[in-house]
Amino acid sequence: MGSNIGSWAGRSTGTMGYDVDLVFCIDATMSMDHILDTVKQNALNFYSDLVKCMEDKKKHITQLRVRIIAFRDYFYDREKAMLVTDFFPLPDQAESFRACVGSIVADGGGDDPEDGLEALAYAMKSKWTPARPGVKRRQVIVVWSDDGTHDLGFGRSAPNYPHGMPADFNELTRWWGTNQNPGEMDAKAKRLVLFTPDKPSWSKISDNWNQVIHYAAEAGKGLENVGYAQILTTIAQSI
Repeated sequence: MGSNIGSWAGRSTGTMGYDVDLVFCIDATMSMDHILDTVKQNALNFYSDLVKCMEDKKKHITQLRVRIIAFRDYFYDREKAMLVTDFFPLPDQAESFRACVGSIVADGGGDDPEDGLEALAYAMKSKWTPARPGVKRRQVIVVWSDDGTHDLGFGRSAPNYPHGMPADFNELTRWWGTNQNPGEMDAKAKRLVLFTPDKPSWSKISDNWNQVIHYAAEAGKGLENVGYAQILTTIAQSI
């Protein structure tokens, strides 16, 4: 687990409201077949459960939007490598969100590592809610995977590999860095929660990036043991 959890604890701000953007990056490869339904159900329950959890902390969510990025492997899965949606404002678009989550199936993947870093890059470049006077923002990326990741660009030979991806991990790290430009992630608002194996491709993120928390699960097993309540509490504490 990352060492900077203490900086995440939210504090009551009286009547202060929060605009919360969540991006769920979900490994949708065949190895996730045994746990994907649980991850999907957690995603569907998340709106009502998070609102209740925040109300218990005397905090008010003024807006909650959720985006889905389901990732596989560009080299092996080609056009099925990445499902990237716009943000769903909840509860207004709850049915569309439910249909999207329900459409995700465990399939493909080729070799063991997947293109999780490309999914993270998509997530970082989301169209985040603009700042508003008197309202705090939280920009939270959550990653679920049971395996490691390829190096960035492993699938660059695929015809549908996206333009504008970072050249390498160092550039992706700069994207996460604290010097943010307008429209990018807010250094004070951003959070990253990893529910992934303790493998170098993930641990180098939790070891070197700020505002990251990492719940490590053994590859191929153990992800189901990371309880939903733990996930909910972690994100609620980060807001």
